[in-house]
Amino acid sequence: RHMTVLTADGFDAAIIGVGRRCGQEDIVAYDVRKVIDILMETMPEEDAWDYYEFNIVGGWHGNQTPVWVMVGEDPQEHED
Repeated sequence: RHMTVLTADGFDAAIIGVGRRCGQEDIVAYDVRKVIDILMETMPEEDAWDYYEFNIVGGWHGNQTPVWVMVGEDPQEHED
């Protein structure tokens, strides 16, 4: 099956798979911790988290916007 997905430039090493959703296009799934590690190659950890929250999670690019996964995290800890 051929699919076209939207990817985030420079974060291929953080890809953990493809997310499938009923009635919607497939999306790329990234491991947040790996994304932070990649960002920390050029900035301190606190700046990496700030950049991630504002520029990565804060960006909407349509229905194929990737999903950012906190692997192994308890979802109860992140409820608003």
